[in-house]
Amino acid sequence: MAAERMSPTERLWAAIRLEKPDRVPVLPTLLPEPVAALAGLSLAQVAADSNLIVDAFFQIFDRYGGWENPYPAACVPRQLQAVGSYPLKMRVPGKDLPDDQPFQIDEQEVMQRTDYATICAVGMERFYYDDYLWRVSDLTPGELPATLAATADSFGRFAGECTRRGVQPFFMGYGLHPFFTLSLMRSMVPFTQDLYYHPELVEPALQRMTADLIAKQIPLIKASGINLWLLTEERASGYFYPPAIFERFWWPYTRAIIDVCWAEGIVTLFHLDQCWDKNIRYFRQLPKGSAVLELDSATNIFAAKNILRGHLCLRGDVPAALLAIGKPEEVAAYCRRLIDEVGGDGGFILGSGCSVPPNVKADNFRAMIETGKHYELSRSA
Repeated sequence: MAAERMSPTERLWAAIRLEKPDRVPVLPTLLPEPVAALAGLSLAQVAADSNLIVDAFFQIFDRYGGWENPYPAACVPRQLQAVGSYPLKMRVPGKDLPDDQPFQIDEQEVMQRTDYATICAVGMERFYYDDYLWRVSDLTPGELPATLAATADSFGRFAGECTRRGVQPFFMGYGLHPFFTLSLMRSMVPFTQDLYYHPELVEPALQRMTADLIAKQIPLIKASGINLWLLTEERASGYFYPPAIFERFWWPYTRAIIDVCWAEGIVTLFHLDQCWDKNIRYFRQLPKGSAVLELDSATNIFAAKNILRGHLCLRGDVPAALLAIGKPEEVAAYCRRLIDEVGGDGGFILGSGCSVPPNVKADNFRAMIETGKHYELSRSA
């Protein structure tokens, strides 16, 4: 077998820059729920202790021989609410659910139509912490500072454990797309009604939120020392909306975000759940190399590669179902196909389609990691 010639960071950024690294980078999204499965913990345990999550994550990382710069996973559900990653009501294992059940999102119409004007007037962050968070969470204002500090500490511990292993976190900056944020907070049906019947309320809020997101994230990303950040969107694609909605309410704000980030040398990692087959062509309009699209196996990644070849890097997309109920040889075969057909000329990061599932089989997880790390090298030996 040929030897590796690049460090994990060099390999990862070669792929992001659309170059062909010594081998395809391997980078699963290993969140606390699959960490629990692989480490023999209950879901209630990882929903209650962020330090336990970090410790268990790196036990798994070491047990499976490591991989490229790890996807950060260091928050419990309450912390995800506190930082705005999940601006919804929740049910948590060990508290509202049995110990072996994943935490659940309880989507309701919490944000009201009149709140658009408040967002325009004071911005999303002030609205969130002055008002909205207390509608969805059992946190109290007095508990918030300590919760936010604990969240920062957990990510600091995660970064420190990465450094000890000669890698760095995949990213540290993170945000929800303004469109997705409003969809979650209003809930999807009322938000869709607003798009059609009250666009005069939605558009000013999107404009304010986009400007605020850019102003907040650029310095945070720069301070992290990692010129890559995660922007999550799960509801704007052609799976849900026709092109007229996408082109009016999503794409212009996305272009504005990307253009400012790229001017600062920052690459945007899009987390795109659901099927984006009808929308992939739009991403050709972004500057070459300015983004990475991580796809969850609902989008045809092979067709996406044909459209974006030599223009943007792709990441994915070993399906959750395959990792949960498939066989190791099936996982390995699919990884080899991804490497050959999507990663053959560079611009590809092998990973899970969305997150590794909570019911992942250990042998299937190992097959994904080892195939990614050894397949190309074995062929070049």
